Amino acid sequence: MSAEDARHRAESSEARAAAVSGIQELMRRKEEIEAQIKANYDVLESQKGIGMNEPLVDCEGYPRADVDLYQVRTARHNIICLQNDHKAVMKQVEEALHQLHARDKEKQARDVAEAREEARSRSLGSNSPALPQAFAKVNSISPGSPASIAGLQVDDEIVEFGSVNTQNFQSLQNVGSVVQHSEGKPLNVTVIRRGERQQLRLTPMRWAGKGLLGCNIIPLQR
Repeated sequence: MSAEDARHRAESSEARAAAVSGIQELMRRKEEIEAQIKANYDVLESQKGIGMNEPLVDCEGYPRADVDLYQVRTARHNIICLQNDHKAVMKQVEEALHQLHARDKEKQARDVAEAREEARSRSLGSNSPALPQAFAKVNSISPGSPASIAGLQVDDEIVEFGSVNTQNFQSLQNVGSVVQHSEGKPLNVTVIRRGERQQLRLTPMRWAGKGLLGCNIIPLQR
């Protein structure tokens, strides 16, 4: 996992924790409102079991004397206000839960995508062809020589040199024979350099120094 992915995961976890904390706070507020609504209904119940809609006047139109009108009116008013508050809080809870579920769904999709990408990368890594075995190594190169011009470098491990490869290599005389018969003709040379396969074109030719290549090659003991 990259540092950017780790940072993104940490931020996502913090955001989710904050969302859950917010929902818990809303649920506490909901419970408080419900307790207050019950308390006000208890007040109405204590007043002859009067509810929210029973008339507060008698049959002659006079205020009822058997109940505390102030307490009843106050309780009814409080209940109406608290029910509105309850409805608003429940809407907030619903929206917060929806956002939390959407965030969780997005995280799940991202995790699945990352898992698939990791599995694909592992599959590509396991299916990638192994580097071929080298039979010789370059241990010195003269500046300005054909080998230097071709891009050959010290410590390059030779996998293929013209028609010579790991399967048919017996001694450096095989390489020398190919060089002698290829003067002025480009040869395909494949080397392993720092764990990577490199393809070069080397043309044996006469130059200011000795030989036709200007490099020294030693066989590898396997």
